[in-house]
Amino acid sequence: MEKQRIDDHEPGPLPSPKKLDRFGFLKQELNNSPEGLTKGREERRVRKWRKMIGVGGSDWKHYVRRKSHVVKRRTRKGIPDCLRGLVWQLISGSRDLLLMNPGVYEQLVIYETSTSELDIIRDISRTFPSHVFFQQRHGPGQRSLYNVLKAYSVFDREVGYVQGMGFLVGLLLLYMSEEDAFWLLVALLKGAVHAPMQGLYQAGLPLVQQYLFQFDHLVKEHMPKLGEHFTQEMINPSMYASQWFITVFSYSFPFHLALRIWDVFLYEGVKIVFKVGLALLKYCHDDLVRLPFEKLIHALRNFPEDALDPETLLPIAYSFKVSKRLEELKREYDKKNEKVVQPPESSGNQKL
Repeated sequence: MEKQRIDDHEPGPLPSPKKLDRFGFLKQELNNSPEGLTKGREERRVRKWRKMIGVGGSDWKHYVRRKSHVVKRRTRKGIPDCLRGLVWQLISGSRDLLLMNPGVYEQLVIYETSTSELDIIRDISRTFPSHVFFQQRHGPGQRSLYNVLKAYSVFDREVGYVQGMGFLVGLLLLYMSEEDAFWLLVALLKGAVHAPMQGLYQAGLPLVQQYLFQFDHLVKEHMPKLGEHFTQEMINPSMYASQWFITVFSYSFPFHLALRIWDVFLYEGVKIVFKVGLALLKYCHDDLVRLPFEKLIHALRNFPEDALDPETLLPIAYSFKVSKRLEELKREYDKKNEKVVQPPESSGNQKL
């Protein structure tokens, strides 16, 4: 619906560049986010990555097949920011989807209508409100965010639009075009490379419920003392971890940490969300086990700044081995929740 597109309003004033960090967010007084590697070191990393991916990604698949262990190691160290958008498209499979579906995105944006349009417009200003790209009311960032979310709500009417999707799309739009962001969202939710994640946003949030079940067990198994304390204080993961999975740490976590998590998430899958969650709890373990309910809830939603340093947190996350256990817990969850099919009652109870 063309009249619903947000593209005909006066933009607001832009903040001074001096007040922005290197990612485009308004600087906070106590913001100690790293300003990157030394120039020489960063240039060497960029050269290595350019060699891996080739011109426009032409060498990527061949390199991954030959040296997947090198790709994994370098991805965990962080993808160079100048190449992040392209690499995310390559590792997610979204570049292939884009090339196989020319003109589809434009069709969805311009000619299709969505029942979610008003909900999307209402929520847009809540997505990264401190970032310069999304700050202007009805500006280019908010317009792009609306277009991608509206297009997906038409493309996948079973999911439609759910508020948490805005943070995924908002993060993607900082590194790629609308059309590229749309197909990366499709790749994630439909499962181009890893398991489909659309269950995060379907009615009842079925995949969120599964992830929370798995995470609850992992906490109790890896940190039994903390797990017991959570049980005594009647704390369960739905009280603090739902947004971790729904937005893949892009909501309320430092942006430089979210980017590093997304680098690994797109290459290795959702298990990194479990690992980072466990790492946060392990890092703060000794403090958490002493807190009563109210302070515990606050602490689980407001981790200390030193716990959110990627160079501290991610090595702890990588130390957790969860792949096999996640598969076992998924089978346990599916078995627990499968509907028991009752045999149809016979009419009349005829005697033989």
